[in-house]
Amino acid sequence: MKVVVIGGTGLIGSKVVARLAEHGHEAVAAAPGTGVNTLTGEGLADVLQGASVVVDVSNSPSFEDEAVMVFFRTSTANLLKAESEAGVGHHVALSVVGTDRLQGSGYFRAKRVQEELIKASGIPCSIVHATQFFEFGKGLADGMTEGDTVRVPDAKIQPMVSDDVAAAVSRTAVGAPVGGVVEVGGPEAFQLEEFIRMALAAHNDPRRVATDPQATYWGAELTENTLLPGPDAHIAETRFADWLAQQK
Repeated sequence: MKVVVIGGTGLIGSKVVARLAEHGHEAVAAAPGTGVNTLTGEGLADVLQGASVVVDVSNSPSFEDEAVMVFFRTSTANLLKAESEAGVGHHVALSVVGTDRLQGSGYFRAKRVQEELIKASGIPCSIVHATQFFEFGKGLADGMTEGDTVRVPDAKIQPMVSDDVAAAVSRTAVGAPVGGVVEVGGPEAFQLEEFIRMALAAHNDPRRVATDPQATYWGAELTENTLLPGPDAHIAETRFADWLAQQK
């Protein structure tokens, strides 16, 4: 089948395109660099011709509250309209475990709007909620750094490698629409402080990591289990320590 991957040149999208192609599907990477812009609508009608499935793994170039809301609201509306006109039979979107519990964050408020638009569109859909990626440990630290100290909330996290995220998205794309959310997560839960400390150590980053009950996660307050998937989640196999060892 023809599967159009919005954001198909990025970290997850490029892996999804490669996996689908390996299994014999016509996987098309769609991104501004390939002439497809969901924010303006440019190129959408052409790229969706003959598509059975659309996978949206795109992300906002800005995480500023207003900009990220405009991105997800506008790009999702444009994409769903074009899909409806093209007769696309399955819309798959990548989102984040705990989105509905993270509404103190402008980013996650925008992701919830994206999910609501998808569910209301009438197009058969599957929304994949993934936990944080191994690759973004240092980026998380950057967002919580004050001086030379990373101040993290007292919470747990169950991260996974981007390859396993792409595998989950690809598997969902070629399956029947689930009509809601499926969750995926890594095989181990860590205290957020422990995960950040290991990620920084792998980069020889000397910043100190400390748990701070007042710290937030992209503006959202956390409880211990806010970032953890539920009991029905699909659990990926790649362990953080094994992945770290491969990076050396």
